[in-house]
Amino acid sequence: MELKEVIDSLQELKEDLSVPKNVKLNISNIISELESDKDLSLRVNKSLSVLEEISEDINLPTFIRTHLWSITSMLEKLQ
Repeated sequence: MELKEVIDSLQELKEDLSVPKNVKLNISNIISELESDKDLSLRVNKSLSVLEEISEDINLPTFIRTHLWSITSMLEKLQ
């Protein structure tokens, strides 16, 4: 699993018209974090934390939550 695949999946989700604006903003922040020059484990852990927070939103549509869980799983494989 490569970081680029994770970023591509996040980008795809961000461009989905059914994703709420607040989630898109968080996804943009995650992408920026993952593309930064910090240590990979720090980037991954911070991103996982934000993804967990997003996925706990009870108003989030189920299919988006499932996609977020999939991305979370991809990120966990990078650790």
